[in-house]
Amino acid sequence: MLLRAYFSRETLVSLLKPLRLIHRKARTFFLFFKMSQPDSDQSSAPNTPPFDPSRPDVPISYPIKTLEELESRSYFESFHYPFNKSSVALQSRSSSLPNRPRLIVCHDMSGGYGDDKWVQGGTNPNAYAIWHWYLIDIFIYFSHSLVTVPPPCWTNTAHKHGVKVLGTFITEWDEGKRVCNKLLSTKESAERYAGYLKELAVELGFDGWLINMEVKLELDQIPNLKAFLSSLTQMMHSSVPGSLVIWYDSVTTDGKLNWQDQLNEKNKPFFDISDGIFMNYTWKKNYPNLSAAVAGERKFDVYMGIDVFGRGTFGGGQWNTNGALDVLKNDGVSAAIFAPGWIYETNQPPSFQTAQNHWWSLVEKSWGITQNYPSVLPFYSNFDQGHGYHVSIEGEEVSDASWCNISSQSFQPLLAFTDNSTPDGILVHVDSREASYSGGGNITFKGNLDDNGDFTARLFQGDLLLGDLPLHFTYSVRSDNNSRLGLFLNFVSTLNEIKSVLLVSWNSNQFSSKFSTVIRTCQLEKPGTAPGWVIEESIIRMKGYRLTEIHAVCYKSKPEFDERIPKSKSSQDTSRTQNSTEYYAVLGHISIKTCGQNSEFPPSDSWLVEGQYIQWTTGSKDGKSLSLKITWKLKDGNDSAFSTYNIYVEKLAEGKPKEEHSYLGVARVEAFYVHNMAVPSDTSSIKFIIQVCGGDGSVQKLDDSPVFLLDTEA
Repeated sequence: MLLRAYFSRETLVSLLKPLRLIHRKARTFFLFFKMSQPDSDQSSAPNTPPFDPSRPDVPISYPIKTLEELESRSYFESFHYPFNKSSVALQSRSSSLPNRPRLIVCHDMSGGYGDDKWVQGGTNPNAYAIWHWYLIDIFIYFSHSLVTVPPPCWTNTAHKHGVKVLGTFITEWDEGKRVCNKLLSTKESAERYAGYLKELAVELGFDGWLINMEVKLELDQIPNLKAFLSSLTQMMHSSVPGSLVIWYDSVTTDGKLNWQDQLNEKNKPFFDISDGIFMNYTWKKNYPNLSAAVAGERKFDVYMGIDVFGRGTFGGGQWNTNGALDVLKNDGVSAAIFAPGWIYETNQPPSFQTAQNHWWSLVEKSWGITQNYPSVLPFYSNFDQGHGYHVSIEGEEVSDASWCNISSQSFQPLLAFTDNSTPDGILVHVDSREASYSGGGNITFKGNLDDNGDFTARLFQGDLLLGDLPLHFTYSVRSDNNSRLGLFLNFVSTLNEIKSVLLVSWNSNQFSSKFSTVIRTCQLEKPGTAPGWVIEESIIRMKGYRLTEIHAVCYKSKPEFDERIPKSKSSQDTSRTQNSTEYYAVLGHISIKTCGQNSEFPPSDSWLVEGQYIQWTTGSKDGKSLSLKITWKLKDGNDSAFSTYNIYVEKLAEGKPKEEHSYLGVARVEAFYVHNMAVPSDTSSIKFIIQVCGGDGSVQKLDDSPVFLLDTEA
């Protein structure tokens, strides 16, 4: 266990051991009791059966708790296994880690598997999430179960942003000692269990393991421990290029459970046969420098731990976490931030959204940006943070239910944090309550702006090399009165020549001296788009340049020259608009692709769609409930190039008008589980629609999408 303490680690182990055993038994019962519930906020009924992973139910992520369960490979026979596969490959030009100080973020919150365990999404709009991926190199999902399998939502989103994801293998307390006695009984058994861990990572699509052996071992077990670690590292490397196995600073080469807080002769042999070491966080100021000297050329593979809860950690953690980061950056080693969920768990004021942005802004100030995007095309962002109060698709709201699903996170903007201490300026924030163009979020710009003034906000920091084909930009905007929103793009040539391009919907002379080029956008006619949204588009040719920055530019148009303000407005209205400094605009999405790089959706008859585990439950006299698993795959046997599908349903009744389709949710794999869906008694058939979604934000027309038709009388 990654303990947080002022006391010595040995003292804590002896003091907490009896309480820990009681807590583990109670917590295990609670988790089994809770896991069968479709909503993490619902209370369990007294007769809820124990969690049975083989039984069809709402898909969840869950850990492997015993060595026997790992060895049996029963996880791969679970009903939930197909839903837990990551569908997003790591978005990175190189599989190798960069040669610089790196940042690990280790997620430890309330035992893990909270709102994030609901693979198809939960209902808590205030669920925890991380969205500052541009500061992170490696993400570790941690819990106190033997094998912590990362929920696919974390892997999907981290991979999208170029961040590697690791699971955790941990042994602790008396049960951990029993596990190690079996695991390390022979060299062959150690290598066999390493193979089981490798298989899990490969099949589920994450990038490796944190190994935390937090028990006292016998001296004759150490050679087999080294065989386990070495075999796992080599197996992962041969199966997943760029994968990582990281050792936690716990047991030493003499078998003692003795945290070193630095790299030295007692833990370096484990470091030498793995990809790095996660140092315990009670280090002293000179330990990073000493560790760097021992590591030599591998100093960036030393990750000095920082506990955000702060108990015993250098610098105190919490709002002073950046103090420890400053020391590590100066000494040229890497950092491992443990439990950033402290912000959420301790309800830091004034709100989670604000506190989260503030805390990570301090990390950015100390550590700097580590991930650049866009780096590949197509690039699409709707600024969704993975939770909200509605879902929209191409400007149309398809659901008004609250939800959470980290897999739905889009590329996250690099918005600069502000505490709004200057109320006369423009406040910029991701908003999940205002109407969205796509998903459940947008960027809202609100405040005051003079008619001849402008305001710029950073959105993305990219590294995109442009070729022969021109770039096609589209973005959606909603605004009030004469508030206007454009995009400022920064390009750099191979000779470091900088060119700034401004895309605006209303050309103004005020920008002629500020940018190299000003391009007036065209409005894209998009049938079905909800009123209020304007789709702007432009084409840019910058062969040989790199797109390095994208900013939003807030400005105002002159009403008397703006064709977008209805001419029917009275002169009094026009005068009021001109004199007002109020500014309000919403950015709904940004899409960048090369011209002609459009999603080509397979026709509906290209898919084989099936229903499985169909179960009807008798309800009231007015209807019944339906549960089933829907699967789809291309008939030609090829893997689908798509990773996102919107699921709808139509309930058809003979002699009645066709019912409007209803949005059920989103799938990240080629399967979706419908749980206890109410079906009116007069329904004759049910039509499920699988809408294929492209990486550029486009969606297949519903009439052209694959379907599954179920006869209610069958």
